[in-house]
Amino acid sequence: MEGVYILLVNVERDIYLEIGRLGKIKFEKGNYAYVGSAQNNLGKRLERHFSSKKKIHWHIDYFLSNKSVKIGKAFFKNSGKKEECRIAKILSKNEQPIKKFGCSDCSCYSHLFRIKSLKTIKNLNMQTYFKNI
Repeated sequence: MEGVYILLVNVERDIYLEIGRLGKIKFEKGNYAYVGSAQNNLGKRLERHFSSKKKIHWHIDYFLSNKSVKIGKAFFKNSGKKEECRIAKILSKNEQPIKKFGCSDCSCYSHLFRIKSLKTIKNLNMQTYFKNI
């Protein structure tokens, strides 16, 4: 199944991380939402994100590899790649984007957002992938 997903991530304390070519970025303590897509096997992509044993390839891999960063939940829906950018644009209206994160293959400003609440995400009517890890 192809589709898009949102990872809800908690950063337990302020940290600085090297994120590939983006360089060093400060992530403040709080909750974040990452928007991604998988055009072949959505289930395997989500399993990969939840796994601690993987090669570092994408921006999100650098982020999730830090011990102070934890995935809480994931939401998904069956859709094409364009939906990934549409959701990122919706989140950018109310949430704090992390410049150029996760969007090297599109023209979006960001696909990672520091979020204040789950209201916008809940309004997207996506299915829950993992309730609690």
